[in-house]
Amino acid sequence: MMFSKIRSLVFKFDPETAHNLAIKFLKLNLSPRLMDENKDDPMFKTNLFGKEIDNPIGLAAGFDKNAEVYNPLFKLGFGFVEVGTVTPLEQYGNPKPRVFRLVEDQALINRLGFNNLGAEDVSNRIRSNLNKGLLGINIGPNKDSSDRLNDYLIGLRTFHDIADYITINISSPNTENLRSFHDETKFGELINSVQEEKSKLKSKIPIVVKISPDISEKQIEPLSEILLDHKVSAIIVSNTTARNREKLNNILKHQKGGLSGKPLEEEANKLISKFYKLLKNKIKIIGVGGVDSGESAHRKFLAGASHVQLYTGMVFQGPNIVGKIKKELKEILIADGIKNFREIIGKKQPN
Repeated sequence: MMFSKIRSLVFKFDPETAHNLAIKFLKLNLSPRLMDENKDDPMFKTNLFGKEIDNPIGLAAGFDKNAEVYNPLFKLGFGFVEVGTVTPLEQYGNPKPRVFRLVEDQALINRLGFNNLGAEDVSNRIRSNLNKGLLGINIGPNKDSSDRLNDYLIGLRTFHDIADYITINISSPNTENLRSFHDETKFGELINSVQEEKSKLKSKIPIVVKISPDISEKQIEPLSEILLDHKVSAIIVSNTTARNREKLNNILKHQKGGLSGKPLEEEANKLISKFYKLLKNKIKIIGVGGVDSGESAHRKFLAGASHVQLYTGMVFQGPNIVGKIKKELKEILIADGIKNFREIIGKKQPN
């Protein structure tokens, strides 16, 4: 069934209830059978952290917070899946309601606050359910932690031997003062501590850092230098924004929280471009923000992303979004005489 036919029914539920129902359906393997005519198309074949994947379209952290349905999500066609954010200890997150659907703007606002079952629970689940695709684990600190830096190290110790990569989330706007880790000194201390802990563990796990879209212009270069100095494997650009509300149409636009989806796209692409110029192909960029079509993925690649992630796009476009993006992107690439999407990475910078 086309998602467009049932979307109005799904949207009768509040966003968090609809999300929980989606998780339950996936756990029961009730996900729809999808037609993907480009499933094995070499145009989309690529590599991420030394592993071959079918396509560069990943699911961003936030959907499968507790690593309950990553294998059913691979069946939806995602080239890689990132679970979490996971904190050392279980936490409820912020009070409800905490997710808001802005239909006119193709956007969400959330103030979930790292609600999850904790590192031990998530680790046990993954260890008993072998992942059938490239799996990233996104980690963060507990809200009330007295040592947030150490919380990241706990996450690294817990997951380094079962993840294909670990994402250090310093960019959620829903955990107070979390974004202070973008401060040059604190950022350097965090990345250095993570890499030292990785050495102690004798681990080769790729480290990824998820960046805020709300950083200032003057922060980009020093952060890039630290990333290069410490040989971080990739960055995710970007997380949700606490800004950009002026042009929104929905009455809920002033709800506190992080804004995701279409309104984030342009700013995210500009930030991708700025990091791309500074990182000089030495660190991969995973582009996030407003990816919901072949055209939007195309713009991310042109700006400098080697891979993309989405979440809000699936809320509005449905579970066949990967097939939809690949179909539309293929048409664009063929028209331009491109044989593999990697040929266009960084080839056109946004204004």
